[in-house]
Amino acid sequence: MYATLASRDVDCCLIPESPFYLEGPGGLFEYIEKRIEENGHMVIVVAEGAGQDLVAESRTAGGKDTSGNRVLDDIGLWLSQKIKGHFKKQTDMELNLKYIDPTYMILAVPSNASDNVYSTLLAQSAVHGAMAGYTGFTVGPVHGRECYLPFYRITEKQNKVVITDRMWARMLSSTNQPSFYNTKDIIESIVDEAPPTQLLDDQVADKTAVTKETTVC
Repeated sequence: MYATLASRDVDCCLIPESPFYLEGPGGLFEYIEKRIEENGHMVIVVAEGAGQDLVAESRTAGGKDTSGNRVLDDIGLWLSQKIKGHFKKQTDMELNLKYIDPTYMILAVPSNASDNVYSTLLAQSAVHGAMAGYTGFTVGPVHGRECYLPFYRITEKQNKVVITDRMWARMLSSTNQPSFYNTKDIIESIVDEAPPTQLLDDQVADKTAVTKETTVC
């Protein structure tokens, strides 16, 4: 999402938190046809994990890795094949599609001086922690200092895009893409993000009235 906002050249951004569908009115195929007719080209950014429900309908699930996490299918390659098949069968438009996987492009970028210094600090901090007898930790900057971070604090929570937030609305305004989710998806998202209000069993509501006395001197 942030890469799309920073680029301002993207016409559609697909993420796991925002479901989408391909065919039918308001679907992705219809939006692609409209955008190509208007501009003659289109840029689609697909995040890892997006559209896994659609991929699962057409192929066998990828299983799990050694850590127990579900192996995600390559949505980019699958989506590019679906788009090619749609334009070949359903429309008379000529399509020249290029699928770019930026993984190796990012890894191939040479490091600069700042990257080298940061890598050295991480390596030295990791060695110091191991020599001190710590296990099950990683190192990273916290408020400008290199700290030892336990693994459970890193994996206890995942960063998710809130599709009812202003930042997602800014992204939709930047790409002019439609909201592929329906009203039901929005309501479920709001319910999931709402903070709990029910007291736990071991909590007791404090109903004692508190009064304040003001003394004027």
